[in-house]
Amino acid sequence: MTTAAWIFVVIIALIVGMILGFFIARKYIMNYFQENPPISPEMIRVMMAQMGQKPSEKKVQQIVHSMKMVNKK
Repeated sequence: MTTAAWIFVVIIALIVGMILGFFIARKYIMNYFQENPPISPEMIRVMMAQMGQKPSEKKVQQIVHSMKMVNKK
């Protein structure tokens, strides 16, 4: 193969690798955040207590549910 052909193959391999890497990383991050949400119900209770509200379980679950619905969109 000539030098120009090798350069072309390397450039194509880099582009394909970048595209595949992007989609693999995107899938991994989406699964990670779905399994490990950034805000847990315990954190919501602490935030509500800091704001002077008494956190009821119903209110905490409503907030968690609304956050999950936002993340699905």
